[in-house]
Amino acid sequence: MLLQRVITALILLPLVLAAIWFLAPPWLYLVFSGAGLIGAWEWTGMMGLPQQGPGAGRRWLYLGLTALALAGAWALHGCWPWLAAASVAWWLFALFLIPGFPGNLQRKRPGVAALGVLGLVLLVPTILSLAVLRDHPAPDGALRLLYSMALVWVADIGAYFAGRGFGRHKLAPTVSPGKTREGALGGLLLCGVYALTAGAWVFHLDTLQQRLPLLGLSLAAAALSIVGDLGISMFKRLSGIKDSGKLLPGHGGVLDRIDSLLAAAPLMALGLLWLRL
Repeated sequence: MLLQRVITALILLPLVLAAIWFLAPPWLYLVFSGAGLIGAWEWTGMMGLPQQGPGAGRRWLYLGLTALALAGAWALHGCWPWLAAASVAWWLFALFLIPGFPGNLQRKRPGVAALGVLGLVLLVPTILSLAVLRDHPAPDGALRLLYSMALVWVADIGAYFAGRGFGRHKLAPTVSPGKTREGALGGLLLCGVYALTAGAWVFHLDTLQQRLPLLGLSLAAAALSIVGDLGISMFKRLSGIKDSGKLLPGHGGVLDRIDSLLAAAPLMALGLLWLRL
């Protein structure tokens, strides 16, 4: 399993980095939209739509609806802050759902229509926010986007090692038994170091006073990325599936890989706009 994860990462990472560095925002949005459509297909499994039989056409219908939503979002991308704000609002709400899981959602399980709308709220603002982060003169645009994406990776790495070394108290045992509070804290601490060093270089911040707002935003986005991870895990458990898909050997599906980014990217884009960075 570990070897598969490493091989998949070694193949995907150069492709992602090349796309971010060399593609203009419209083309990058198109590439990310392709990944988003795969995520939408995986989300239909969590919606309970069948892969075969008479109801299978609804999965393709939802895929088409997602494609239209992505196209419409790009056409009206000047309104992206409102979409990003809707995404952030959902993840803040999810933060209060996680402690009561599974009882709360089992008592009042969301219907197919509600889950369909939620899937659009999860995917469309994130993909648009990633393109917005890239939409700055080179090389700043690529570096801003890479910083935001790497923030999630840094949080995961810090949480993994801190959890293995010091993890004692479960963070959300009914959603993800392997995650610990110590791991989450370790991830946030590493993100703090990352923000004060790499962040200062990417955003050209010379003094500590200039770096503190970015530090606060980065920690908030890293914390929300944990909610994103737990939130997708919550819906996978509700649907009775382990992985969202099998496309990425050793990793699962696309949603398994971007769950944290779904929550972090809209907040980072909004925060940088607000901080005028």
